[in-house]
Amino acid sequence: MATKQRPFHLVVFGASGFTGQFVTEEVAREQMDPEGSSRLAWAVAGRCREKLQRVLERAAEKLGRPTLPTEVGIIICDISNPASLDEMAKQATIVLNCVGPYRFYGEPVVKACVENGTSCIDISGEPHFLELMYWKYHEKAAEKGVYIIGSSGFDSIPADMGVIYTSSKINGTLTAVESFLTINSGPEGLCIHDGTWKSAIYGFGNQNQLKKLREQSNLKPVPIVGTKLKRSLCVSCRWPVSYCRELSSYSIPFMGADVSVVKRTQRYLHENLEQLPVQYAAYVTVGGFASVMKLMFAGLFFLLFVKFGIGRQLLIKFPWLFSFGYFSKQGPTQKQLDGTSFTMTFFGQGYSHSTPTENNKPNIRVCTQVKGPEAGYIATPIAMVQAAMTLLNDASNLPTVGGVFTPGAAFCRTKLIDRLNKRGIEFSVISSSEV
Repeated sequence: MATKQRPFHLVVFGASGFTGQFVTEEVAREQMDPEGSSRLAWAVAGRCREKLQRVLERAAEKLGRPTLPTEVGIIICDISNPASLDEMAKQATIVLNCVGPYRFYGEPVVKACVENGTSCIDISGEPHFLELMYWKYHEKAAEKGVYIIGSSGFDSIPADMGVIYTSSKINGTLTAVESFLTINSGPEGLCIHDGTWKSAIYGFGNQNQLKKLREQSNLKPVPIVGTKLKRSLCVSCRWPVSYCRELSSYSIPFMGADVSVVKRTQRYLHENLEQLPVQYAAYVTVGGFASVMKLMFAGLFFLLFVKFGIGRQLLIKFPWLFSFGYFSKQGPTQKQLDGTSFTMTFFGQGYSHSTPTENNKPNIRVCTQVKGPEAGYIATPIAMVQAAMTLLNDASNLPTVGGVFTPGAAFCRTKLIDRLNKRGIEFSVISSSEV
């Protein structure tokens, strides 16, 4: 909690960035919650005082809180100035890091937080950064007793906590889950800020780094429990485009961080809590045949250009053109945000008896869903802020020592899902049956 030495519970770093503005609004909204803590002390941080002040003024106007700008601290710091990051970290219990792409700007914040005994939450969807931070800082964070929790936005709280939720709702042992993400857009269409686009470009353009990191880690394979997930439970084939019968939609493998994050969580649960690991695969639905063709052309251009330096420069310079209008430098309008939502459907299978084997077919199925508002700038700030509030208020149910964790590893025993349900990210059981 905040003390004289740590005047702020939360500091939103990068509050004047595109996503940081929404996170700032969400923290202010949390402070207004009559069931929450009105004494939540927090600050915004970034390079420019004037921009930070404007962010607070816009949040005050939007939320009807004219006194907000005078209630929130302002910290001036720069990602290129380690001393300023240290000063920021020393003032906070938790830093909410909104400055990406994280492969370029994330590590200095993690380093400053670990060295100064401060916990840190980010919303990275970049597997290489997330896994690298674990190998470089897990032991140091454990020594300091702080929690470094990545991917605490749309990548990957719905997926990671969704698998844990599904496991808790099956009357037996869950052994395999597949998730299908569906994005629902309104009449104004769908748009994403190009910051996410840049992260994807750099991620795909440097896949060899992630492969090398995993080879160097030399981790012991997690055991496969029950029947191996060789092909999809719900689609006719797995690559590159499949048809999901249950959802009546074509789908493709989801290329974000969800699979990496969920697998790391399942390893943690197996090695530290002696739980049987769950196999996992992730897909995103793409609608009908016309959408499939459009996506294939966009994907072809992306994969071709991302391999070369000049190609990456073109992708970054013209996001709207190469993404067929889905990404832009301006980001979504308020009408687009209001008209967009997501549904993530989980199809799981398992065994009613306690000792599943590879030779026995699964005899239990379960279907769950996580539904919520627009994923990138409404659901992500909700998830990030509720992760922070869980870290502040549910300490007895966190891992006993600090470290670098996935959301599922950090929050599997907490009330995070209950918090998310109250904020509009809803977890529910659709069906459960023995077959």
